[in-house]
Amino acid sequence: MILPIVIFGDPVLRTPCARLTKVTPEIEQLASDMLETMNNADGVGLAAPQVGTSIQLAVIDVTHAVDRQTYFRVDGVDAPLADHMPLVFINPVFTAGRAKDTDTEGCLSFPGVRSKITRAKEIKAQLTLLDGRVINIETDGLLARALQHEADHLHGRLFIDRMNAADKATLKRRLTQMYAEIEEDEREARRQARKK
Repeated sequence: MILPIVIFGDPVLRTPCARLTKVTPEIEQLASDMLETMNNADGVGLAAPQVGTSIQLAVIDVTHAVDRQTYFRVDGVDAPLADHMPLVFINPVFTAGRAKDTDTEGCLSFPGVRSKITRAKEIKAQLTLLDGRVINIETDGLLARALQHEADHLHGRLFIDRMNAADKATLKRRLTQMYAEIEEDEREARRQARKK
């Protein structure tokens, strides 16, 4: 089922998420719905708070961009990236490398907004999968960026927090426009509902 994506301004996006202690059938269904929602929105990642649920659960799929990683290791062994996508995980723990990389990012909770963001170029991540297995990933490129982006969501941080001052000023204008469009869509929906 495709879920509505929470747009910036909703407090759930700024709320640090609770760790998951048990994966229930409801959590498995939520993960499945998040994958469908992410794919429908042409995203590479989606965190639970972006669909209104404040838990440490995220999904990522970068199979369309396999050339944007130079290495991918699982538990210390080189692995085919496609064999581990989509990646569905809970309660991530990260160690960031010292080298930094700047690239353009967007976020499904900020429709139409993209900005240059600096993050760690390489990361090590300990991820718990839904079946309870814990894997250790080492990677760079788009997957490293996506993992950091989604982990930020799980801690109530957003990619705009990492923008430089000039980009934040531009963003303010774009957000004003975005909210005006949302308000107009809501007014139109109310008008249509009254006609029925």
